[in-house]
Amino acid sequence: MTTLFSRYMFRQAANAFLVILLTLSAVVWLATALKELDLITSRGQGMWLFFQMTLLSLPSLVALIAPNALLMAALYTLDRMNNDSELIVMTAAGAPIWRIGASLFALATLVSIAIVITNLYLTPASMRELRSFITQVRADLISQVIQPGRFSSPEPGLTFHIRDRSPTGDLLGLLVHDERDPKQVMSYLAERGRIITNDEGAYLVMFEGYVHRYDGGDKDKAMQIVAFDQNMLDLSEFNPEDDAVKDLRPRERNLGDLISPRPDDKVAQRHAGRLRAELHDRLSTPLYPLVFAFVAVALLAHARTTRESRWGQILAAAAIAIGLRVAGLTASNLAHEAWAVPLVYAIPIGAILVAAWAAHVRMSPELRSKLTFELKFPKTIRFWTDRGMHSK
Repeated sequence: MTTLFSRYMFRQAANAFLVILLTLSAVVWLATALKELDLITSRGQGMWLFFQMTLLSLPSLVALIAPNALLMAALYTLDRMNNDSELIVMTAAGAPIWRIGASLFALATLVSIAIVITNLYLTPASMRELRSFITQVRADLISQVIQPGRFSSPEPGLTFHIRDRSPTGDLLGLLVHDERDPKQVMSYLAERGRIITNDEGAYLVMFEGYVHRYDGGDKDKAMQIVAFDQNMLDLSEFNPEDDAVKDLRPRERNLGDLISPRPDDKVAQRHAGRLRAELHDRLSTPLYPLVFAFVAVALLAHARTTRESRWGQILAAAAIAIGLRVAGLTASNLAHEAWAVPLVYAIPIGAILVAAWAAHVRMSPELRSKLTFELKFPKTIRFWTDRGMHSK
Protein backbone atom coordinates (compact mmCIF):
# COMPACT_ATOMS: atom_id res chain seq x y z
CA MET A 1 0.00 0.00 0.00
CA THR A 2 2.77 2.40 0.92
CA THR A 3 4.59 1.67 -2.36
CA LEU A 4 1.41 2.35 -4.33
CA PHE A 5 0.88 5.59 -2.39
CA SER A 6 4.49 6.69 -3.00
CA ARG A 7 4.12 6.18 -6.74
CA TYR A 8 0.84 8.05 -6.75
CA MET A 9 2.29 10.95 -4.77
CA PHE A 10 5.39 11.08 -6.98
CA ARG A 11 3.24 11.36 -10.11
CA GLN A 12 1.15 14.13 -8.56
CA ALA A 13 4.20 16.12 -7.46
CA ALA A 14 6.08 15.54 -10.72
CA ASN A 15 3.14 16.67 -12.84
CA ALA A 16 2.72 19.82 -10.75
CA PHE A 17 6.46 20.49 -10.93
CA LEU A 18 6.58 20.19 -14.72
CA VAL A 19 3.56 22.46 -15.21
CA ILE A 20 4.95 25.12 -12.87
CA LEU A 21 8.47 24.86 -14.32
CA LEU A 22 7.27 25.21 -17.92
CA THR A 23 4.97 28.10 -17.03
CA LEU A 24 7.59 30.07 -15.10
CA SER A 25 10.28 29.36 -17.71
CA ALA A 26 7.99 30.55 -20.50
CA VAL A 27 7.18 33.77 -18.65
CA VAL A 28 10.83 34.52 -17.88
CA TRP A 29 11.91 33.57 -21.41
CA LEU A 30 9.34 35.92 -22.93
CA ALA A 31 10.51 38.74 -20.68
CA THR A 32 14.10 38.06 -21.74
CA ALA A 33 13.18 37.76 -25.41
CA LEU A 34 11.39 41.11 -25.43
CA LYS A 35 14.60 42.79 -24.32
CA GLU A 36 16.39 41.33 -27.36
CA LEU A 37 13.88 42.52 -29.95
CA ASP A 38 16.38 45.17 -31.06
CA LEU A 39 18.16 42.35 -32.88
CA ILE A 40 15.30 42.50 -35.38
CA THR A 41 14.06 46.07 -35.12
CA SER A 42 17.37 47.94 -35.09
CA ARG A 43 20.05 45.45 -36.08
CA GLY A 44 18.35 43.85 -39.04
CA GLN A 45 18.67 40.24 -37.91
CA GLY A 46 16.22 37.47 -38.77
CA MET A 47 13.68 35.75 -36.54
CA TRP A 48 15.58 32.46 -36.59
CA LEU A 49 18.75 34.04 -35.21
CA PHE A 50 16.62 35.88 -32.65
CA PHE A 51 15.06 32.62 -31.38
CA GLN A 52 18.41 30.84 -31.35
CA MET A 53 20.00 33.52 -29.20
CA THR A 54 17.10 33.76 -26.76
CA LEU A 55 16.74 29.97 -26.45
CA LEU A 56 20.40 29.68 -25.53
CA SER A 57 19.63 31.53 -22.30
CA LEU A 58 17.08 28.88 -21.24
CA PRO A 59 19.47 26.41 -19.52
CA SER A 60 20.62 29.00 -16.99
CA LEU A 61 17.04 30.23 -16.49
CA VAL A 62 15.70 26.71 -15.90
CA ALA A 63 18.47 25.95 -13.39
CA LEU A 64 17.52 29.12 -11.51
CA ILE A 65 13.76 28.48 -11.62
CA ALA A 66 13.72 24.72 -10.93
CA PRO A 67 14.20 24.87 -7.11
CA ASN A 68 11.38 27.41 -6.80
CA ALA A 69 9.13 25.31 -9.03
CA LEU A 70 9.83 22.27 -6.84
CA LEU A 71 8.89 24.20 -3.69
CA MET A 72 5.61 25.36 -5.22
CA ALA A 73 4.83 21.83 -6.46
CA ALA A 74 5.57 20.30 -3.05
CA LEU A 75 3.40 22.82 -1.20
CA TYR A 76 0.55 22.39 -3.68
CA THR A 77 0.69 18.58 -3.56
CA LEU A 78 0.80 18.33 0.23
CA ASP A 79 -2.00 20.85 0.69
CA ARG A 80 -4.24 19.19 -1.90
CA MET A 81 -3.66 15.71 -0.49
CA ASN A 82 -4.49 16.92 3.00
CA ASN A 83 -7.68 18.58 1.78
CA ASP A 84 -8.64 15.31 0.07
CA SER A 85 -7.97 13.47 3.38
CA GLU A 86 -5.27 11.34 1.73
CA LEU A 87 -2.64 12.34 4.27
CA ILE A 88 -5.12 11.66 7.07
CA VAL A 89 -5.78 8.15 5.76
CA MET A 90 -2.07 7.36 5.39
CA THR A 91 -1.29 8.69 8.87
CA ALA A 92 -4.14 6.65 10.36
CA ALA A 93 -2.73 3.58 8.57
CA GLY A 94 0.54 4.09 10.44
CA ALA A 95 2.67 5.64 7.68
CA PRO A 96 5.44 7.82 9.19
CA ILE A 97 6.19 11.24 7.80
CA TRP A 98 9.28 9.91 6.04
CA ARG A 99 7.10 7.58 3.99
CA ILE A 100 4.93 10.52 2.98
CA GLY A 101 7.94 12.69 2.15
CA ALA A 102 9.92 9.97 0.34
CA SER A 103 8.32 10.80 -3.02
CA LEU A 104 9.15 14.48 -2.66
CA PHE A 105 12.72 13.68 -1.68
CA ALA A 106 13.07 11.40 -4.73
CA LEU A 107 11.74 14.14 -7.01
CA ALA A 108 14.04 16.71 -5.41
CA THR A 109 17.01 14.38 -5.96
CA LEU A 110 16.19 14.07 -9.67
CA VAL A 111 15.85 17.86 -9.95
CA SER A 112 19.20 18.31 -8.19
CA ILE A 113 20.90 15.91 -10.60
CA ALA A 114 19.39 17.79 -13.55
CA ILE A 115 20.67 21.10 -12.13
CA VAL A 116 24.15 19.63 -11.66
CA ILE A 117 24.24 18.55 -15.31
CA THR A 118 22.91 21.93 -16.42
CA ASN A 119 25.33 23.96 -14.30
CA LEU A 120 28.42 21.94 -15.17
CA TYR A 121 27.83 21.23 -18.86
CA LEU A 122 24.77 22.79 -20.53
CA THR A 123 25.02 26.35 -19.20
CA PRO A 124 28.73 26.89 -20.04
CA ALA A 125 28.22 25.44 -23.53
CA SER A 126 25.14 27.58 -24.17
CA MET A 127 26.90 30.72 -22.89
CA ARG A 128 29.84 30.11 -25.22
CA GLU A 129 27.51 29.52 -28.14
CA LEU A 130 25.58 32.68 -27.26
CA ARG A 131 28.81 34.64 -27.24
CA SER A 132 29.66 33.37 -30.73
CA PHE A 133 26.22 34.46 -31.95
CA ILE A 134 26.73 37.92 -30.47
CA THR A 135 30.12 38.14 -32.17
CA GLN A 136 28.51 37.14 -35.44
CA VAL A 137 25.82 39.80 -35.06
CA ARG A 138 28.37 42.50 -34.33
CA ALA A 139 30.58 41.39 -37.22
CA ASP A 140 27.59 41.74 -39.57
CA LEU A 141 26.53 45.03 -38.00
CA ILE A 142 27.49 47.34 -40.87
CA SER A 143 26.26 45.16 -43.74
CA GLN A 144 22.97 44.25 -42.03
CA VAL A 145 21.96 47.50 -40.31
CA ILE A 146 22.83 50.14 -42.84
CA GLN A 147 20.00 50.69 -45.27
CA PRO A 148 20.23 53.05 -48.26
CA GLY A 149 18.97 56.54 -47.50
CA ARG A 150 18.70 55.98 -43.75
CA PHE A 151 20.81 57.22 -40.86
CA SER A 152 21.59 54.28 -38.55
CA SER A 153 22.97 54.63 -35.02
CA PRO A 154 23.94 51.22 -33.58
CA GLU A 155 25.14 53.04 -30.46
CA PRO A 156 25.07 56.62 -29.09
CA GLY A 157 27.52 58.91 -30.84
CA LEU A 158 28.02 56.65 -33.88
CA THR A 159 26.11 57.20 -37.14
CA PHE A 160 26.24 55.46 -40.53
CA HIS A 161 24.65 56.46 -43.83
CA ILE A 162 24.92 55.17 -47.39
CA ARG A 163 23.42 56.39 -50.64
CA ASP A 164 22.97 52.95 -52.18
CA ARG A 165 24.31 49.41 -52.49
CA SER A 166 25.97 48.00 -55.57
CA PRO A 167 25.05 44.55 -56.98
CA THR A 168 28.32 43.24 -55.51
CA GLY A 169 27.40 44.47 -52.01
CA ASP A 170 29.67 47.52 -51.90
CA LEU A 171 28.44 50.53 -49.92
CA LEU A 172 28.09 53.58 -52.17
CA GLY A 173 28.22 57.16 -50.87
CA LEU A 174 29.38 56.15 -47.39
CA LEU A 175 29.28 58.43 -44.34
CA VAL A 176 30.60 57.44 -40.90
CA HIS A 177 30.33 60.01 -38.10
CA ASP A 178 31.96 59.09 -34.76
CA GLU A 179 31.58 61.49 -31.84
CA ARG A 180 31.79 58.96 -29.00
CA ASP A 181 34.99 60.67 -27.89
CA PRO A 182 34.10 64.39 -27.45
CA LYS A 183 37.76 65.32 -27.60
CA GLN A 184 38.23 63.90 -31.08
CA VAL A 185 35.26 63.86 -33.47
CA MET A 186 35.80 61.95 -36.71
CA SER A 187 33.79 61.99 -39.94
CA TYR A 188 34.58 59.70 -42.87
CA LEU A 189 33.25 60.40 -46.38
CA ALA A 190 33.95 57.85 -49.10
CA GLU A 191 32.74 57.11 -52.60
CA ARG A 192 32.39 53.45 -51.75
CA GLY A 193 33.15 50.98 -49.01
CA ARG A 194 33.45 47.24 -48.63
CA ILE A 195 33.20 44.81 -45.71
CA ILE A 196 36.11 42.37 -45.46
CA THR A 197 36.21 39.56 -42.91
CA ASN A 198 38.99 37.14 -42.03
CA ASP A 199 40.20 35.13 -39.07
CA GLU A 200 41.40 38.28 -37.32
CA GLY A 201 38.06 40.10 -37.48
CA ALA A 202 35.87 42.29 -39.69
CA TYR A 203 37.03 45.49 -41.37
CA LEU A 204 35.44 48.33 -43.32
CA VAL A 205 37.62 49.36 -46.27
CA MET A 206 36.78 52.80 -47.72
CA PHE A 207 37.93 54.04 -51.13
CA GLU A 208 38.37 57.59 -52.47
CA GLY A 209 37.27 59.79 -49.62
CA TYR A 210 38.10 62.27 -46.90
CA VAL A 211 38.54 62.24 -43.13
CA HIS A 212 37.28 65.27 -41.19
CA ARG A 213 38.84 65.50 -37.74
CA TYR A 214 38.39 68.22 -35.14
CA ASP A 215 38.75 68.67 -31.39
CA GLY A 216 35.31 68.97 -29.80
CA GLY A 217 36.76 70.46 -26.63
CA ASP A 218 38.51 73.29 -28.45
CA LYS A 219 36.11 75.24 -30.64
CA ASP A 220 38.86 77.58 -31.86
CA LYS A 221 40.98 74.80 -33.29
CA ALA A 222 40.67 74.36 -37.07
CA MET A 223 39.23 71.22 -38.58
CA GLN A 224 41.69 68.87 -40.24
CA ILE A 225 40.72 67.38 -43.60
CA VAL A 226 42.77 64.50 -44.98
CA ALA A 227 42.11 62.92 -48.38
CA PHE A 228 42.74 59.22 -48.93
CA ASP A 229 42.59 56.71 -51.73
CA GLN A 230 42.02 53.83 -49.33
CA ASN A 231 41.35 53.72 -45.59
CA MET A 232 40.45 50.86 -43.30
CA LEU A 233 38.52 50.76 -40.03
CA ASP A 234 38.44 47.87 -37.57
CA LEU A 235 34.76 47.18 -36.90
CA SER A 236 35.55 45.85 -33.44
CA GLU A 237 36.15 49.48 -32.48
CA PHE A 238 32.42 50.05 -32.89
CA ASN A 239 31.60 47.46 -30.23
CA PRO A 240 32.76 48.91 -26.89
CA GLU A 241 30.49 46.53 -25.02
CA ASP A 242 32.52 43.58 -26.27
CA ASP A 243 35.18 42.15 -23.98
CA ALA A 244 38.59 43.65 -24.30
CA VAL A 245 40.09 40.22 -23.93
CA LYS A 246 39.17 37.00 -25.65
CA ASP A 247 39.35 34.95 -22.48
CA LEU A 248 36.19 33.19 -21.40
CA ARG A 249 34.13 34.80 -18.68
CA PRO A 250 33.29 32.78 -15.53
CA ARG A 251 29.79 31.79 -16.76
CA GLU A 252 31.28 30.46 -20.02
CA ARG A 253 33.90 28.22 -18.44
CA ASN A 254 33.82 24.48 -17.95
CA LEU A 255 34.38 22.97 -14.54
CA GLY A 256 38.03 22.25 -15.30
CA ASP A 257 38.67 25.86 -16.33
CA LEU A 258 37.23 27.05 -13.02
CA ILE A 259 39.18 24.61 -10.87
CA SER A 260 42.56 24.91 -12.61
CA PRO A 261 42.76 27.76 -15.12
CA ARG A 262 45.72 28.11 -17.45
CA PRO A 263 48.77 29.89 -16.06
CA ASP A 264 48.50 32.55 -18.78
CA ASP A 265 44.77 33.12 -18.20
CA LYS A 266 44.41 36.90 -17.75
CA VAL A 267 40.87 36.70 -16.38
CA ALA A 268 41.90 34.15 -13.75
CA GLN A 269 44.84 36.29 -12.74
CA ARG A 270 42.77 39.46 -12.35
CA HIS A 271 39.51 37.95 -11.08
CA ALA A 272 40.36 34.79 -9.17
CA GLY A 273 37.57 35.55 -6.69
CA ARG A 274 34.94 35.61 -9.44
CA LEU A 275 36.02 32.16 -10.64
CA ARG A 276 35.90 30.84 -7.07
CA ALA A 277 32.41 32.26 -6.53
CA GLU A 278 31.15 30.84 -9.84
CA LEU A 279 32.54 27.38 -9.06
CA HIS A 280 30.94 27.10 -5.63
CA ASP A 281 27.67 28.62 -6.80
CA ARG A 282 27.38 25.89 -9.45
CA LEU A 283 28.09 23.17 -6.90
CA SER A 284 25.83 24.51 -4.14
CA THR A 285 22.74 25.44 -6.17
CA PRO A 286 21.71 21.76 -6.65
CA LEU A 287 21.29 21.45 -2.88
CA TYR A 288 18.33 23.84 -2.77
CA PRO A 289 15.71 21.50 -4.27
CA LEU A 290 16.45 19.16 -1.35
CA VAL A 291 16.32 22.09 1.09
CA PHE A 292 12.90 23.17 -0.18
CA ALA A 293 11.57 19.62 -0.14
CA PHE A 294 12.56 19.16 3.51
CA VAL A 295 11.06 22.54 4.45
CA ALA A 296 7.77 21.64 2.76
CA VAL A 297 7.64 18.23 4.47
CA ALA A 298 8.48 19.69 7.88
CA LEU A 299 5.63 22.21 7.71
CA LEU A 300 2.90 20.54 5.64
CA ALA A 301 3.39 16.77 5.58
CA HIS A 302 1.62 16.21 8.91
CA ALA A 303 -2.05 15.39 8.58
CA ARG A 304 -4.48 18.04 9.78
CA THR A 305 -8.22 18.30 9.82
CA THR A 306 -9.69 19.63 6.57
CA ARG A 307 -11.38 22.41 8.56
CA GLU A 308 -8.01 23.87 9.46
CA SER A 309 -6.60 26.49 7.14
CA ARG A 310 -2.99 25.83 6.10
CA TRP A 311 -2.25 29.18 4.52
CA GLY A 312 -0.17 30.18 7.50
CA GLN A 313 2.08 27.15 7.06
CA ILE A 314 2.30 27.68 3.28
CA LEU A 315 3.34 31.30 3.73
CA ALA A 316 5.81 30.32 6.44
CA ALA A 317 7.39 27.71 4.14
CA ALA A 318 7.62 30.25 1.30
CA ALA A 319 9.18 32.87 3.60
CA ILE A 320 11.72 30.40 4.97
CA ALA A 321 12.63 29.26 1.44
CA ILE A 322 13.08 32.85 0.24
CA GLY A 323 15.20 33.69 3.27
CA LEU A 324 17.42 30.65 2.74
CA ARG A 325 17.85 31.38 -0.97
CA VAL A 326 18.75 35.01 -0.31
CA ALA A 327 21.23 33.90 2.32
CA GLY A 328 22.71 31.41 -0.15
CA LEU A 329 23.08 34.05 -2.87
CA THR A 330 24.70 36.40 -0.37
CA ALA A 331 27.15 33.69 0.64
CA SER A 332 27.92 33.02 -3.04
CA ASN A 333 28.71 36.68 -3.56
CA LEU A 334 30.93 36.67 -0.49
CA ALA A 335 32.74 33.60 -1.85
CA HIS A 336 34.99 35.98 -3.77
CA GLU A 337 36.94 35.66 -0.52
CA ALA A 338 38.12 32.19 0.48
CA TRP A 339 36.86 32.49 4.08
CA ALA A 340 33.22 32.63 2.90
CA VAL A 341 33.29 29.38 0.91
CA PRO A 342 32.14 27.19 3.87
CA LEU A 343 29.07 29.41 4.25
CA VAL A 344 27.96 28.54 0.71
CA TYR A 345 27.48 24.90 1.76
CA ALA A 346 26.72 25.39 5.45
CA ILE A 347 23.48 27.26 4.73
CA PRO A 348 21.71 24.58 2.62
CA ILE A 349 23.11 21.61 4.55
CA GLY A 350 22.25 23.18 7.89
CA ALA A 351 18.73 23.97 6.64
CA ILE A 352 18.24 20.33 5.59
CA LEU A 353 19.32 19.06 9.01
CA VAL A 354 17.13 21.53 10.91
CA ALA A 355 14.09 20.80 8.72
CA ALA A 356 14.59 17.04 9.12
CA TRP A 357 14.83 17.41 12.90
CA ALA A 358 11.70 19.58 12.98
CA ALA A 359 9.75 17.09 10.88
CA HIS A 360 10.79 14.20 13.14
CA VAL A 361 9.93 16.08 16.33
CA ARG A 362 6.49 17.02 15.04
CA MET A 363 5.91 13.40 14.10
CA SER A 364 6.68 12.21 17.66
CA PRO A 365 4.56 13.99 20.28
CA GLU A 366 6.50 12.44 23.13
CA LEU A 367 9.60 14.30 21.97
CA ARG A 368 7.98 17.70 22.07
CA SER A 369 9.20 20.03 24.75
CA LYS A 370 5.87 21.73 25.04
CA LEU A 371 3.73 22.56 28.05
CA THR A 372 0.01 21.92 27.85
CA PHE A 373 -2.57 23.20 30.25
CA GLU A 374 -6.06 21.87 30.77
CA LEU A 375 -8.43 23.74 33.07
CA LYS A 376 -11.64 22.18 34.40
CA PHE A 377 -13.18 24.72 36.69
CA PRO A 378 -14.10 24.56 39.48
CA LYS A 379 -13.46 20.90 40.45
CA THR A 380 -10.03 19.99 39.12
CA ILE A 381 -7.00 21.69 37.68
CA ARG A 382 -4.60 19.47 35.77
CA PHE A 383 -1.14 20.40 34.64
CA TRP A 384 1.26 18.17 32.77
CA THR A 385 4.32 18.29 30.53
CA ASP A 386 5.69 15.85 27.99
CA ARG A 387 6.98 13.67 30.87
CA GLY A 388 3.49 12.88 32.08
CA MET A 389 3.69 14.77 35.38
CA HIS A 390 0.28 15.75 36.69
CA SER A 391 -1.44 16.98 39.80
CA LYS A 392 -5.01 17.40 40.98
